[in-house]
Amino acid sequence: MVSLSSFWKRKNKPEPEIRPDYSVPPGRRVYAIGDIHGRDDLFAQLIERIRADHAARGPAQMTLILLGDLVDRGPQSAEVVERAMNLHREFPDTRLLIGNHEECFLAALTGDVRRVRYFMRIGGDATVRSYWRDGASYAAATFEEVAERLPHLVPEAHVQFLGMGEDVVEIGEYAFVHAGIRPGVPLDKQALTDLRWIREEFLEDASDHGKMIVHGHSITAEPDEQSNRIGIDVGAFRSGTLAALGIEGDRRWFLFAQDEARLAEQAA
Repeated sequence: MVSLSSFWKRKNKPEPEIRPDYSVPPGRRVYAIGDIHGRDDLFAQLIERIRADHAARGPAQMTLILLGDLVDRGPQSAEVVERAMNLHREFPDTRLLIGNHEECFLAALTGDVRRVRYFMRIGGDATVRSYWRDGASYAAATFEEVAERLPHLVPEAHVQFLGMGEDVVEIGEYAFVHAGIRPGVPLDKQALTDLRWIREEFLEDASDHGKMIVHGHSITAEPDEQSNRIGIDVGAFRSGTLAALGIEGDRRWFLFAQDEARLAEQAA
């Protein structure tokens, strides 16, 4: 497996854009951001890179797609959700996909203790901390107390924003989902559990899906380009790198935000 430090060094060198067999309609430019998982520092940096890249490429109708899993694992989930909510002010066509971690977060906000336990076990502990904002009282809280208090700590605007997320975004010959699709099943017949949770059955399938599937959910050391899919979850919460895919016409390219301190540690 390629280390992220060596991967980032390569990405600092100019590279030609990949010219695939798939395209988006003329006049459209699309940016898709992989799983952020509470890394608001990287999210802010990547938005700056996207802003600069979009300006440098000239006028086009821009769509910004967040592939889901904004929350959990990293320390700034509340801040990530707030930033994502406000993106439409600058980028009106901003689309949010619901990831499996948003699904579990919203379920935890019902006050069901069992759902809270599961949510916290898969990384939701970091999300709760980001809204709780009192480490001492949180450390002393029981699951029952968390289940009771958390719904009152998360702003209703955050709940509504996450709840309005989509499961599939189709633009031209690309389809954007969080986790993947069930091979052989039409996009409009896909089960939500597959769109938000699927792994091996999708990742190991090399068949033509009719469209190029862009997804997150499954972490790889670098963007995972296959003949039928592109995975852009490079594990921001632990790697210190957040990836975005840009698409215009029949061209595509990658943009990255990096945690300089984390990469310096990896290179040492």
